Amino acid sequence: MTIPLRFIVRYMARTKLILDGLVFVALSVMLLSRGIVPYSPGHQGDLSAGIATGAAKAAWWISLSLVLVNVIRHFVVFERRPREGRLVRDLLSGLVYIGTGLSLVAYVFNVPVGTLIATSGVFAIVLGLAMQSTLNDVFSGIALNLGQAYVVGDWIVLDDSLQGRVIETNWRSTHLLSSTNDVIILPNSTLAKSRLTNFSSPDESHGITVTTRFLPTERPHVIVDAMKTVLLGCTKVMRAPPPSVAVVGLDGDAITLELGARIKNVENVTEAKNEIYDLVYRHSRACRLSLVAGPIRSDINGTTETKTGDSALECLNSIPLFQVMLPHERAALSQLMVRVYFAKNQMIVKQNNALTSLILIERGVVLIENHEGGQTTEIARVSSGDFFGERGVLMGMLEHGDIFALTPTHGYEIAKDRLAGFLKDRPSLTEELAAVLSHRLERERYLLDHVGGISQPTPASLSAKIRSLFGLR
Repeated sequence: MTIPLRFIVRYMARTKLILDGLVFVALSVMLLSRGIVPYSPGHQGDLSAGIATGAAKAAWWISLSLVLVNVIRHFVVFERRPREGRLVRDLLSGLVYIGTGLSLVAYVFNVPVGTLIATSGVFAIVLGLAMQSTLNDVFSGIALNLGQAYVVGDWIVLDDSLQGRVIETNWRSTHLLSSTNDVIILPNSTLAKSRLTNFSSPDESHGITVTTRFLPTERPHVIVDAMKTVLLGCTKVMRAPPPSVAVVGLDGDAITLELGARIKNVENVTEAKNEIYDLVYRHSRACRLSLVAGPIRSDINGTTETKTGDSALECLNSIPLFQVMLPHERAALSQLMVRVYFAKNQMIVKQNNALTSLILIERGVVLIENHEGGQTTEIARVSSGDFFGERGVLMGMLEHGDIFALTPTHGYEIAKDRLAGFLKDRPSLTEELAAVLSHRLERERYLLDHVGGISQPTPASLSAKIRSLFGLR
């Protein structure tokens, strides 16, 4: 059986403490039995006896310092904080060594300590001035560590927008790892003087804000409701505290909104914002809302155009999956789509049932949740410009979760038999559907690792099965 290294180190440290203690006791007994008091100045006898006595006293003081330092390192704990405790132990150990040095000067070499300190005052002043910057960093480091402004692993931002994750702190400097994987070394005195924001305290969660501007062609509450739907469809943001939407500006040019949410940690900022921007585009397009950067399309009379064409075809065009089809093929498929509507919280299909239609979402958010073993696991959120039901349509597989409308949801339904003809004419569409299904099954397997029976077929094997089921070559 292999013994862990930490137990070996702990055992050796305790053994060293015991041995140091035994050596100190032995030296004390030997000196006191010969009438030598180690903490008393002066010596008796000739030169050789004086040297021997001084050496014995020096050994006693050094042994005492080793025992005290070992005791400090073993038993001094600073609020159960390893790094701060180590700093306090180092400071106490330093004081022990300084005291030992002064004791050696006073009791071994018989030099008055007070006189020595007084005569070295000028030298101390010169040395202090020369080391002013270094001492400033040292004492700033002590203050920062004891004050718990940050610890190793925290993400901090300074008032000059310099930011990074703390990877090391020492007596003189703090090392940050930036988002570009560069190490930034900052003197502790600089950190002590700066306004510092700790993104990792009191926990790892971090708030983000996204600003959007829309043309004032709709009432603000309509746009606010659409942006709330955007945040409901985000998978990268936290649900508690709930995301918020606030109107922060209104004039003749634009309605300005701020979308606020919290994410698990600062490293997810980019992914979360990218998802929010993508959903803002998709939902604003579905709700016929115009972003300020986009042109206003008007008819010849100058009135704003509110309808851009057939909504079924627009819904189909908004889904990247169907971009492999030619325009006339998409137009033909849109004629076979049936419009559907799901009220808020309406159950679409229960877990362990199969869908027989592919459902495209034009507007709204659909939530898929797994219920097993008394636990509820969110599998996915499907928003505008996306679809669901592919596993039942393509493979006849059962759904691994309840599917219900999180918001009022508008969409279109494509029956399995109507989709089959288009799959025969467009084999590439089969490959795309297989890739989507494989990706979603992989995500489910990751989220539901406690659920048995979830295999992970490859896109190639899925494509082969789909072709077989639909009679494709």
